[in-house]
Amino acid sequence: MAKNTQPIAKRCKALGISPAVMGYAKKTTNRNPGGNNFRKKKSEYATQLQEKQKLKFIYGILEKQFATYFDIASRQQGITGENLLRLLERRLDSVVFRLGFASTRRDARQLVSHCHFTVNGKKVNIPSYLIKAGDVIEVRESSRSSAKFSKLVGPDAPLVVTPAWLERDKDALKGKVIRLPERSDIDFEVEEHLIVELYSK
Repeated sequence: MAKNTQPIAKRCKALGISPAVMGYAKKTTNRNPGGNNFRKKKSEYATQLQEKQKLKFIYGILEKQFATYFDIASRQQGITGENLLRLLERRLDSVVFRLGFASTRRDARQLVSHCHFTVNGKKVNIPSYLIKAGDVIEVRESSRSSAKFSKLVGPDAPLVVTPAWLERDKDALKGKVIRLPERSDIDFEVEEHLIVELYSK
């Protein structure tokens, strides 16, 4: 599968997002500090394209899949841009990341692909699987003793702040989708209406 191998901090700086959004709280880059200040003003198209590239990078998806999400969002009731964000947040790899079962979405994507999770008791190894309200996501019984997951429970477990639409059992490797995500649940800056404008040309 194709993937972006550009350094995380460099890519985040180019797209104007914090590495913390990606789960890399300590990544920084000191190359060319303030360099963006001297660049010429971006065109309308460049600004719209950057917003699309930002979402693709954050959620780790490629162009064809992103276009498919946009097509689905445009056919749903409501505001297309907000529908798109909700679809991306509902991906299983994103939910695993939000529940604190993985430190980054990239890590979550790999863990899901390696069959470490179940949804409503059934094994799911598709990162793009869309969760629904009421779904229960658990680490598989056979994976719980691994060093990767055993450190997530107990007195020394890291503190996990889950979004309002998710609920995590702090004493078990299990989480539940209380409701579907809303626009207000998105915790990073993105102007999704620019993406809609880009696709409407």
